[in-house]
Amino acid sequence: MIRTIAIDDEPLALQQLATYIKKTSYLELVNTCQSAIEAQKILQSESIDALFVDINMPDLNGLDFVQSLTEPPLIVFTTAYSEYAIDSYKVNAVDYLLKPFSMDDFKKAAEKVKRQYDLINTAAVSMVDKDDALFFKTEHRVVRVELSKIRYIEGMSEYIKIHLEGQKPLTVLLAMKKLEERLPSKDFMRIHRSYIINLRKIQEVNKNRVILDADTYLPIGDLYRDTFMQYLSSKFLGK
Repeated sequence: MIRTIAIDDEPLALQQLATYIKKTSYLELVNTCQSAIEAQKILQSESIDALFVDINMPDLNGLDFVQSLTEPPLIVFTTAYSEYAIDSYKVNAVDYLLKPFSMDDFKKAAEKVKRQYDLINTAAVSMVDKDDALFFKTEHRVVRVELSKIRYIEGMSEYIKIHLEGQKPLTVLLAMKKLEERLPSKDFMRIHRSYIINLRKIQEVNKNRVILDADTYLPIGDLYRDTFMQYLSSKFLGK
């Protein structure tokens, strides 16, 4: 099931959206919200796969709300204004629904969400060889990647780029969060919304940057700094 939140400041529009979600067999309606601020609080405690969100809302509009998310779920915007269509795709929305929309219109958007969800969640195949490798689907191939060869992983919206020693980077359709869950925490750590590093590849930490080599300087994000610094402290020798 694709865990979903519906967001709209208009009660009748929100009720209709919730009804359509409930009628779609592969969607689970986790909650309904009348503001983006309300939705932000839910996202902090719930694992959500997709948002159906209105663009025109007071306090915080849908576009700004999605742009503020560190790891946005799959997004379908709803709006009464067609001129917002281009803006919705700038934040990598799966689709947008122009109000008033029918159940058939909703179903087409929901099917796009399902296709994208299935692609992302089947990209990494399995862990093998006592956790020392992963298999990835990429360009109609299945590629085995040894974890010891990974230098760092770079997030690019719905894709990740795996930077490897002595090889070209590998680009895969996969969410950073999904890969982070599969990597052994003793060897890999997220240091930024866009970067996971192999801790064994660190050469130097300089202010707010991790240096892997002369050409690779990666920023440490505010949300991840405390955890990373605790890791470094655990490795210090002496005072």
